[in-house]
Amino acid sequence: MLELDHIAVACETLAAGQRAVEEALGVAMVPGGAHARFGTHNMLLGLEDGLYLEVIAIDPEGAPEQSPRWFDLDQFSGPPRLGNWICRSSDLTGDAAALPGSGAPVALSRGDLRWQMAVPASGVLPFNNCQPALMEWQGDAHPAQRLPASGVRLVALEVRHPEADALAARMAPYLADARVRYDIGEPSLIATFDTPHGRRELR
Repeated sequence: MLELDHIAVACETLAAGQRAVEEALGVAMVPGGAHARFGTHNMLLGLEDGLYLEVIAIDPEGAPEQSPRWFDLDQFSGPPRLGNWICRSSDLTGDAAALPGSGAPVALSRGDLRWQMAVPASGVLPFNNCQPALMEWQGDAHPAQRLPASGVRLVALEVRHPEADALAARMAPYLADARVRYDIGEPSLIATFDTPHGRRELR
């Protein structure tokens, strides 16, 4: 079975993404780091229940070792928006094979964190990036353990797509999480949070 690991806000610049999340949720993000393999960098926000939120952008000082970049960032433009949700697996090779279009496992690291992520050759996940990215952590280290408490809890993640029923049927055997629901609509993700300032939303 898969478990929800984190959600990612894509942006043209890290500063724009950080500003958008902090204004929306009313809490401060902290620096993450760089991902040399794909020439990206991030900011992080610890969430309750062992989850975290990531703001990710192309690093202007980074040169990707592998292209296209993950999370379809090569094609990203416009205001920051919730772009991907990421689920962790204990059998990445098997789960990636079972969920068409997930991509091939790629070994990645940031500092002392080690993980593998299934990345499509095109950088684009099925269902217009509404199918979750799959990853498997190597060892016990996890970003959420190291992030300061924010008092923010994910209440719901709405996955909208014209073929939401097909996506829901594909994911049902692998993910059981009452926070995730699938609705018919234009491809998008909407996350609802309880925060120290009340209920807030990210799109």
